[in-house]
Amino acid sequence: MIVTSQIDELRKHRWADPSLTWGFVPTMGYLHAGHLSLVQLSLVGNDKTAVSIYVNPTQFAPTEDLSSYPRNLAGDLALLEAAGVDLVFTPSDTIMYPPGFQTTVNLSNVTQPLEGRSRPTHFAGVATVVAKLFNIVQPTRAYFGQKDAQQTVVLRQLVRDLNFNVAMIIGPTSREPDSLAMSSRNARLSKADRLAAPILYQALSAAKNAYASGERSGVALRGLMWEMITAVPQAKIDYVSAADPKTLEELEIVEDGVLLSTAVFFGKTRLIDNILIEATENTEEKEGNF
Repeated sequence: MIVTSQIDELRKHRWADPSLTWGFVPTMGYLHAGHLSLVQLSLVGNDKTAVSIYVNPTQFAPTEDLSSYPRNLAGDLALLEAAGVDLVFTPSDTIMYPPGFQTTVNLSNVTQPLEGRSRPTHFAGVATVVAKLFNIVQPTRAYFGQKDAQQTVVLRQLVRDLNFNVAMIIGPTSREPDSLAMSSRNARLSKADRLAAPILYQALSAAKNAYASGERSGVALRGLMWEMITAVPQAKIDYVSAADPKTLEELEIVEDGVLLSTAVFFGKTRLIDNILIEATENTEEKEGNF
Protein backbone atom coordinates (compact mmCIF):
# COMPACT_ATOMS: atom_id res chain seq x y z
CA MET A 1 0.00 0.00 0.00
CA ILE A 2 1.34 3.41 -1.01
CA VAL A 3 0.97 6.21 1.55
CA THR A 4 1.74 9.74 0.42
CA SER A 5 1.04 13.31 1.43
CA GLN A 6 2.23 14.70 -1.90
CA ILE A 7 -0.03 15.48 -4.86
CA ASP A 8 2.63 14.79 -7.49
CA GLU A 9 3.39 11.37 -6.07
CA LEU A 10 -0.30 10.48 -5.87
CA ARG A 11 -0.82 11.46 -9.50
CA LYS A 12 2.22 9.45 -10.59
CA HIS A 13 0.68 6.28 -9.17
CA ARG A 14 -2.87 7.20 -10.22
CA TRP A 15 -1.87 7.57 -13.86
CA ALA A 16 0.76 4.82 -14.09
CA ASP A 17 -1.81 2.83 -16.06
CA PRO A 18 -4.60 5.07 -17.43
CA SER A 19 -6.67 2.04 -18.42
CA LEU A 20 -7.37 1.10 -14.78
CA THR A 21 -10.48 2.23 -12.95
CA TRP A 22 -10.02 3.90 -9.57
CA GLY A 23 -12.45 4.08 -6.69
CA PHE A 24 -12.00 6.81 -4.09
CA VAL A 25 -13.19 7.02 -0.48
CA PRO A 26 -12.63 10.46 1.12
CA THR A 27 -12.46 10.30 4.93
CA MET A 28 -11.44 12.36 7.93
CA GLY A 29 -9.87 9.31 9.52
CA TYR A 30 -10.57 7.56 12.82
CA LEU A 31 -11.97 4.81 10.65
CA HIS A 32 -14.74 2.42 11.65
CA ALA A 33 -16.74 -0.34 9.98
CA GLY A 34 -18.83 2.20 8.08
CA HIS A 35 -15.77 3.59 6.31
CA LEU A 36 -14.52 0.08 5.64
CA SER A 37 -17.84 -0.89 4.07
CA LEU A 38 -17.32 1.91 1.53
CA VAL A 39 -13.78 0.71 0.97
CA GLN A 40 -15.12 -2.77 0.24
CA LEU A 41 -17.60 -1.38 -2.29
CA SER A 42 -14.71 0.35 -4.02
CA LEU A 43 -12.46 -2.72 -3.95
CA VAL A 44 -15.18 -4.81 -5.59
CA GLY A 45 -16.13 -2.18 -8.16
CA ASN A 46 -12.73 -0.94 -9.36
CA ASP A 47 -9.24 -2.05 -10.36
CA LYS A 48 -7.64 0.21 -7.74
CA THR A 49 -8.81 1.95 -4.61
CA ALA A 50 -7.58 5.19 -3.05
CA VAL A 51 -8.54 6.59 0.34
CA SER A 52 -7.86 10.07 1.69
CA ILE A 53 -7.39 10.82 5.37
CA TYR A 54 -7.66 14.52 6.05
CA VAL A 55 -9.40 16.43 8.85
CA ASN A 56 -10.55 19.40 6.81
CA PRO A 57 -10.44 22.60 8.90
CA THR A 58 -12.65 24.64 6.58
CA GLN A 59 -15.76 22.60 7.35
CA PHE A 60 -15.51 23.34 11.08
CA ALA A 61 -17.15 26.49 12.42
CA PRO A 62 -15.24 28.74 14.83
CA THR A 63 -17.48 27.42 17.62
CA GLU A 64 -16.53 23.79 16.86
CA ASP A 65 -13.42 22.28 18.37
CA LEU A 66 -11.30 21.08 15.45
CA SER A 67 -8.51 19.98 17.81
CA SER A 68 -10.80 17.54 19.62
CA TYR A 69 -11.76 15.63 16.49
CA PRO A 70 -10.55 12.04 17.07
CA ARG A 71 -7.47 10.94 15.14
CA ASN A 72 -5.60 7.64 14.84
CA LEU A 73 -3.51 7.66 11.67
CA ALA A 74 -1.45 4.58 12.51
CA GLY A 75 -4.56 2.55 13.29
CA ASP A 76 -6.30 3.81 10.14
CA LEU A 77 -3.39 2.84 7.91
CA ALA A 78 -3.26 -0.64 9.44
CA LEU A 79 -6.97 -1.15 8.73
CA LEU A 80 -6.65 0.07 5.15
CA GLU A 81 -3.61 -2.07 4.42
CA ALA A 82 -5.38 -5.13 5.79
CA ALA A 83 -8.39 -4.34 3.61
CA GLY A 84 -6.26 -4.22 0.47
CA VAL A 85 -6.33 -0.51 -0.34
CA ASP A 86 -3.81 0.52 -3.01
CA LEU A 87 -3.12 4.16 -2.12
CA VAL A 88 -3.74 6.45 0.85
CA PHE A 89 -3.49 10.23 0.54
CA THR A 90 -2.64 12.01 3.82
CA PRO A 91 -2.13 15.67 2.93
CA SER A 92 -1.26 18.44 5.36
CA ASP A 93 -3.15 21.72 5.67
CA THR A 94 -0.32 23.41 3.78
CA ILE A 95 -0.73 21.00 0.86
CA MET A 96 -4.51 21.45 0.70
CA TYR A 97 -4.59 25.18 1.48
CA PRO A 98 -1.20 26.65 0.55
CA PRO A 99 -0.30 30.26 1.32
CA GLY A 100 -2.42 32.60 -0.77
CA PHE A 101 -5.30 30.13 -1.17
CA GLN A 102 -8.50 32.09 -1.80
CA THR A 103 -11.00 29.92 -3.70
CA THR A 104 -14.19 28.57 -2.14
CA VAL A 105 -16.92 26.44 -3.73
CA ASN A 106 -20.40 27.53 -2.62
CA LEU A 107 -23.72 25.93 -3.43
CA SER A 108 -26.98 27.72 -2.80
CA ASN A 109 -30.33 26.02 -2.19
CA VAL A 110 -29.43 22.52 -1.02
CA THR A 111 -26.91 23.79 1.53
CA GLN A 112 -29.36 26.09 3.34
CA PRO A 113 -31.69 23.81 5.35
CA LEU A 114 -30.97 21.11 7.95
CA GLU A 115 -27.21 21.03 8.62
CA GLY A 116 -26.78 24.33 6.79
CA ARG A 117 -29.12 26.13 9.15
CA SER A 118 -27.08 25.08 12.16
CA ARG A 119 -23.66 25.08 10.50
CA PRO A 120 -23.82 27.78 7.80
CA THR A 121 -20.18 27.55 6.72
CA HIS A 122 -19.96 23.75 6.80
CA PHE A 123 -20.89 22.83 3.24
CA ALA A 124 -18.67 25.46 1.64
CA GLY A 125 -15.79 23.70 3.39
CA VAL A 126 -17.03 20.26 2.32
CA ALA A 127 -17.64 21.26 -1.30
CA THR A 128 -14.27 23.00 -1.58
CA VAL A 129 -12.23 20.13 -0.19
CA VAL A 130 -14.12 17.48 -2.17
CA ALA A 131 -13.72 19.49 -5.39
CA LYS A 132 -9.98 19.65 -4.69
CA LEU A 133 -9.77 15.95 -3.90
CA PHE A 134 -11.69 15.04 -7.06
CA ASN A 135 -9.28 17.14 -9.11
CA ILE A 136 -6.25 15.64 -7.39
CA VAL A 137 -7.30 11.97 -7.54
CA GLN A 138 -9.59 12.05 -10.61
CA PRO A 139 -11.35 8.84 -9.57
CA THR A 140 -13.68 6.79 -11.72
CA ARG A 141 -16.07 6.37 -8.81
CA ALA A 142 -16.35 8.09 -5.42
CA TYR A 143 -17.96 6.52 -2.35
CA PHE A 144 -19.90 8.28 0.39
CA GLY A 145 -22.19 7.09 3.19
CA GLN A 146 -25.93 7.64 3.43
CA LYS A 147 -25.53 8.67 7.09
CA ASP A 148 -24.48 12.10 5.85
CA ALA A 149 -27.63 12.42 3.75
CA GLN A 150 -27.46 16.15 3.05
CA GLN A 151 -23.81 15.84 2.11
CA THR A 152 -24.71 13.28 -0.55
CA VAL A 153 -27.29 15.67 -2.00
CA VAL A 154 -24.83 18.57 -1.97
CA LEU A 155 -22.04 16.55 -3.58
CA ARG A 156 -24.30 15.12 -6.28
CA GLN A 157 -25.24 18.71 -7.10
CA LEU A 158 -21.57 19.68 -7.13
CA VAL A 159 -20.74 16.88 -9.57
CA ARG A 160 -23.62 17.86 -11.87
CA ASP A 161 -22.97 21.59 -11.77
CA LEU A 162 -19.21 21.43 -12.29
CA ASN A 163 -19.25 18.44 -14.69
CA PHE A 164 -16.93 16.24 -12.68
CA ASN A 165 -16.28 13.02 -14.54
CA VAL A 166 -16.93 10.79 -11.53
CA ALA A 167 -19.74 8.41 -10.61
CA MET A 168 -21.16 8.98 -7.13
CA ILE A 169 -21.86 5.78 -5.19
CA ILE A 170 -23.80 6.07 -1.92
CA GLY A 171 -23.38 3.22 0.54
CA PRO A 172 -25.96 2.36 3.23
CA THR A 173 -25.57 3.58 6.80
CA SER A 174 -23.58 1.16 8.95
CA ARG A 175 -24.96 0.67 12.45
CA GLU A 176 -23.91 -0.65 15.83
CA PRO A 177 -25.83 -3.66 17.19
CA ASP A 178 -28.16 -1.30 19.09
CA SER A 179 -28.89 0.63 15.84
CA LEU A 180 -26.77 3.74 16.53
CA ALA A 181 -25.26 4.96 13.26
CA MET A 182 -21.51 4.43 13.22
CA SER A 183 -19.62 7.69 13.53
CA SER A 184 -16.21 8.84 14.66
CA ARG A 185 -18.03 11.17 17.05
CA ASN A 186 -19.54 8.25 18.98
CA ALA A 187 -16.22 7.83 20.77
CA ARG A 188 -16.82 11.19 22.45
CA LEU A 189 -20.10 10.13 24.11
CA SER A 190 -20.25 9.55 27.84
CA LYS A 191 -21.48 6.13 28.97
CA ALA A 192 -24.94 7.51 29.80
CA ASP A 193 -25.19 9.39 26.51
CA ARG A 194 -24.05 6.34 24.56
CA LEU A 195 -26.87 4.32 26.13
CA ALA A 196 -29.38 7.04 25.24
CA ALA A 197 -28.18 7.76 21.69
CA PRO A 198 -30.07 4.92 19.91
CA ILE A 199 -33.23 7.00 20.41
CA LEU A 200 -32.35 8.72 17.13
CA TYR A 201 -32.89 5.63 15.03
CA GLN A 202 -35.83 4.53 17.16
CA ALA A 203 -37.58 7.83 16.46
CA LEU A 204 -36.76 7.69 12.77
CA SER A 205 -38.01 4.11 12.60
CA ALA A 206 -41.25 5.08 14.34
CA ALA A 207 -41.82 7.78 11.72
CA LYS A 208 -41.00 5.29 8.96
CA ASN A 209 -43.53 2.86 10.39
CA ALA A 210 -46.15 5.60 10.63
CA TYR A 211 -45.52 6.40 6.97
CA ALA A 212 -45.87 2.71 6.08
CA SER A 213 -49.22 2.72 7.92
CA GLY A 214 -50.48 5.58 5.78
CA GLU A 215 -49.39 8.75 7.59
CA ARG A 216 -48.62 11.43 4.99
CA SER A 217 -48.52 14.56 7.13
CA GLY A 218 -45.02 15.97 7.37
CA VAL A 219 -46.06 17.81 10.51
CA ALA A 220 -47.22 14.58 12.12
CA LEU A 221 -44.03 12.70 11.16
CA ARG A 222 -41.83 15.45 12.56
CA GLY A 223 -43.98 15.66 15.68
CA LEU A 224 -43.67 11.94 16.32
CA MET A 225 -39.88 12.08 16.14
CA TRP A 226 -39.73 15.20 18.29
CA GLU A 227 -41.92 13.65 21.00
CA MET A 228 -39.86 10.47 21.20
CA ILE A 229 -36.48 12.20 21.29
CA THR A 230 -37.45 14.86 23.83
CA ALA A 231 -38.61 12.10 26.18
CA VAL A 232 -34.93 11.22 26.65
CA PRO A 233 -33.39 13.63 29.19
CA GLN A 234 -29.87 13.55 27.69
CA ALA A 235 -31.07 14.53 24.22
CA LYS A 236 -31.19 18.14 23.02
CA ILE A 237 -32.71 18.42 19.55
CA ASP A 238 -31.11 20.60 16.90
CA TYR A 239 -33.67 19.62 14.27
CA VAL A 240 -36.07 16.93 13.14
CA SER A 241 -37.04 16.88 9.49
CA ALA A 242 -39.35 15.24 6.98
CA ALA A 243 -38.07 16.70 3.73
CA ASP A 244 -38.05 16.21 -0.01
CA PRO A 245 -35.16 13.81 -0.73
CA LYS A 246 -33.80 15.94 -3.59
CA THR A 247 -34.52 19.56 -2.66
CA LEU A 248 -34.42 19.05 1.15
CA GLU A 249 -37.43 21.35 1.53
CA GLU A 250 -39.69 20.45 4.44
CA LEU A 251 -42.85 18.66 3.33
CA GLU A 252 -46.30 19.45 4.62
CA ILE A 253 -47.76 16.49 2.73
CA VAL A 254 -45.55 13.55 1.74
CA GLU A 255 -46.46 12.53 -1.80
CA ASP A 256 -43.26 11.30 -3.45
CA GLY A 257 -40.98 9.86 -0.80
CA VAL A 258 -39.35 11.53 2.16
CA LEU A 259 -36.01 11.96 3.87
CA LEU A 260 -36.52 11.60 7.60
CA SER A 261 -33.56 13.06 9.46
CA THR A 262 -32.48 14.49 12.78
CA ALA A 263 -29.55 16.12 14.55
CA VAL A 264 -29.35 15.83 18.33
CA PHE A 265 -26.83 16.91 20.97
CA PHE A 266 -25.79 14.53 23.71
CA GLY A 267 -23.68 16.72 25.93
CA LYS A 268 -21.32 18.52 23.54
CA THR A 269 -21.46 15.74 20.94
CA ARG A 270 -23.78 16.30 18.00
CA LEU A 271 -25.09 13.20 16.24
CA ILE A 272 -27.03 12.93 12.99
CA ASP A 273 -29.05 10.11 11.47
CA ASN A 274 -31.64 9.58 8.75
CA ILE A 275 -33.88 7.15 6.95
CA LEU A 276 -34.61 7.64 3.27
CA ILE A 277 -38.00 6.44 2.05
CA GLU A 278 -38.53 6.46 -1.68
CA ALA A 279 -41.89 6.34 -3.39
CA THR A 280 -42.45 2.65 -4.15
CA GLU A 281 -45.49 0.44 -4.32
CA ASN A 282 -44.76 -1.18 -0.97
CA THR A 283 -43.20 1.95 0.64
CA GLU A 284 -40.03 0.08 1.55
CA GLU A 285 -37.03 2.03 2.76
CA LYS A 286 -34.11 2.16 0.40
CA GLU A 287 -30.95 3.52 1.98
CA GLY A 288 -28.28 4.67 -0.39
CA ASN A 289 -29.77 5.55 -3.77
CA PHE A 290 -31.57 8.68 -4.86
